[in-house]
Amino acid sequence: MPEGHTIHRLAADYRERFGGRPVRVSSPQGKFADSAALLDGAVLARTEAHGKHLFLGFPGEEWVHIHLGLFGKVNFGSVAGAAGEQGPNPAPPPPTDTVRLRLANPDAYVDLRGPTTCALITDAEKRAIHDRLGPDPLRADDDPAGAWRRISKSRTTIAALLMDQKIVAGVGNVYRAEVLFRHGIDPYRAGRELSAGEWTAIWEDLVLLMREGVRLNRIDTVRPEHTPEAMGRPPRVDDHGGEVYVYRRAHLPCHICGTEIRTADLAARNLFWCPTCQRR
Repeated sequence: MPEGHTIHRLAADYRERFGGRPVRVSSPQGKFADSAALLDGAVLARTEAHGKHLFLGFPGEEWVHIHLGLFGKVNFGSVAGAAGEQGPNPAPPPPTDTVRLRLANPDAYVDLRGPTTCALITDAEKRAIHDRLGPDPLRADDDPAGAWRRISKSRTTIAALLMDQKIVAGVGNVYRAEVLFRHGIDPYRAGRELSAGEWTAIWEDLVLLMREGVRLNRIDTVRPEHTPEAMGRPPRVDDHGGEVYVYRRAHLPCHICGTEIRTADLAARNLFWCPTCQRR
């Protein structure tokens, strides 16, 4: 499942390619056909992300709410690049019948496939979604104090709390594992065992790391002194990309202390940590 930085980048990509212009809206798959017909020809007025939820705003306080889930994919394309030698009036390539939602204008198109959610909602319904989500490190106005109030009273592990979108929105398995390592926090510590200072440091680090994720379109979490170049070690080879400390490095030596990285199942997700660098 994409982490929050990916959804914020998608919001920016939709805005850059389609914002402020009328768009053709269709649903070749058919599941969004009625809503697509209502929006076809409307201006994409704004885009927004909150955690793992993407919102495309249209006039009349209507929003397309998208949650990619585990299998959702978004693919952008250029009409001119796709059209080749089509002549003076190029068109995007025909969509496949798996496309839930296509937006297109004379210059570009974007196809959405396999999302968990793709629904036309009102402004009030959108507010209700925001209300049930925790603060997002990538939303400048979001206040981490609300998350701290819940974390500081909880017996639940901090690893589980960070993945609870009602407490912190946008953090996924990679950022969860990496931020806890960067601050030397055992993932099995209860939320109420953290200090306010530790939570502030975690939040500020998430803001930094996730902003870099948006900028680079990948997750890099190692500090400059621990990069492959600085340490003289081979770069990471993984389809997720980016240099990390513990994520998907089970049974490999820790970059810092050499201890074998451990893994375990926690709330149906794989947890990764260094038992030496992250003592309770």
